[in-house]
Amino acid sequence: MKVAVIYHSESGNTAKVAELIAEGVRQNEGVEVQTMSVKEVDKEYVAEAKAVFLGTPTYAGCFSWQMKDWLDNGKVKLTDKLGAVFATENFLGGGADTAEMGLIGHLLVKGMVVYSAGTSQGQPFTHYGCVTIKDGDEAQQERARIFGQRVAAKALELFGA
Repeated sequence: MKVAVIYHSESGNTAKVAELIAEGVRQNEGVEVQTMSVKEVDKEYVAEAKAVFLGTPTYAGCFSWQMKDWLDNGKVKLTDKLGAVFATENFLGGGADTAEMGLIGHLLVKGMVVYSAGTSQGQPFTHYGCVTIKDGDEAQQERARIFGQRVAAKALELFGA
């Protein structure tokens, strides 16, 4: 089963978190994962993926215009895939929850099934998705890996290997 992690990153922080999430995804047997910038999306791979993560830096409490542009113009069918989101911010209280909710709205409009694991699997909680300050401290980085593992496990449960 294929999983795609698509992100926009200016400083490199969101790209680093995308790689951490991919590490977590790889903890599941039978799962292949590819990370890609919104600037270089492998449309064929995404078309075959059963789960897609979208990641963004937080700008003024919202997700990036580059991610919005890709969602509007990327011409990749996301319908019926499992969707999950993550965000990076420069400081605590930087608006990542609002950025994630905005992305979740887009995933729902695209016909995706949205999953975060929330509080269902205990600590660490990932209410709307994974959030890190910059590329995260050790605990935040581990949360990103766990988030990747949990979402990929749900994709396996829903779609099989």
